[in-house]
Amino acid sequence: MTDLQERVQQHLDALVARGAETGVQVACYRDGVLVVDAVAGVPGSATPIFSFSAVKNVTATLAHLLVARGFLDYDSLVTDLWPEFGAHGKDATTLRHVLTHTTGLPAMPREITPAELPDWSRVCAALAAAEPRWRPGAATGYHSYTFGYLVGELARRATGKPLHALLREWITEPLGIEGELFFGVPDEALPGVARLEQAPGWPAGETAILAPWEGRPSADFGNRAEILRADIPSVGVATAHGLAALFNAILQGDLMDPARSARLSRPAFAGVDQVFGTPTRLSLGFPLGRIGAPPEEGSVAFGWPGGGGSYAYADPARGIAFALTKTRLAPNFDTVLSVDALLPGTADRESTA
Repeated sequence: MTDLQERVQQHLDALVARGAETGVQVACYRDGVLVVDAVAGVPGSATPIFSFSAVKNVTATLAHLLVARGFLDYDSLVTDLWPEFGAHGKDATTLRHVLTHTTGLPAMPREITPAELPDWSRVCAALAAAEPRWRPGAATGYHSYTFGYLVGELARRATGKPLHALLREWITEPLGIEGELFFGVPDEALPGVARLEQAPGWPAGETAILAPWEGRPSADFGNRAEILRADIPSVGVATAHGLAALFNAILQGDLMDPARSARLSRPAFAGVDQVFGTPTRLSLGFPLGRIGAPPEEGSVAFGWPGGGGSYAYADPARGIAFALTKTRLAPNFDTVLSVDALLPGTADRESTA
């Protein structure tokens, strides 16, 4: 056991022992080598956990693979594949707009509730008919649940396959991480998914745009079998190792060529998020910068957090691919920050290279 692995393991054990967490997984690759694979409070590192938007990292990666394999272009019009999506002035929307959360559809149409999410056709029809809140490309705002359906419907129309099938064929099978990343958990795997719980002390979570269920993660939502079984690619089920392995494969050039990988850390849109009212910087598909890190304009780290405290990112400057998944949903990222502080920094990497 390396010193880093031991430090992280002891830290996770202490968090669970004092009741701050009920189950945590941490995985970290450094320069292509798995240096941390630690777990506390759940059966093991292969136990998948519903991790909300941390699984957007998978959806965004699949979007880039659609382009790399010639099915789409970043500036492809959505209506080229999905003509009915052009209603109410959305006809100029491109994949680039979808990836930068600038399509103007941050919230689900009112008729779509959690009960409708498993009905793929109904959700996509509602999105196609929806009126955007702003002209596509004019502003950005977090597309909480709509993002996955927009990418997924483009993927389905371009390839003839749902996103969960592309995830298996293009990512989990080639990387040897089957059973670690899911859009739609098969029935035989459902008993192995960790159960979530809600930590006390949550803020209200409502915004002027998102419905409460879109803006505030719920353990009840993530424990429902019908949600776990459904292909809802804005959220999903993952292990920390599966998410970290995905980002490591990107950094190592195993999923796409280095020129395309560079797009994942290159700024593509900056502005004020219209949902949360906070400054944001986005590459094609990912927020830029690390949670808790100084807001350096040139940061090349990229990756999505998940509501409740999960997080996954790649940091090309440090050669690090990191993920943390957890079973106790909290309104902060304190556990992420405490673990991230144990990881090697840029200076450490340079001195030991």
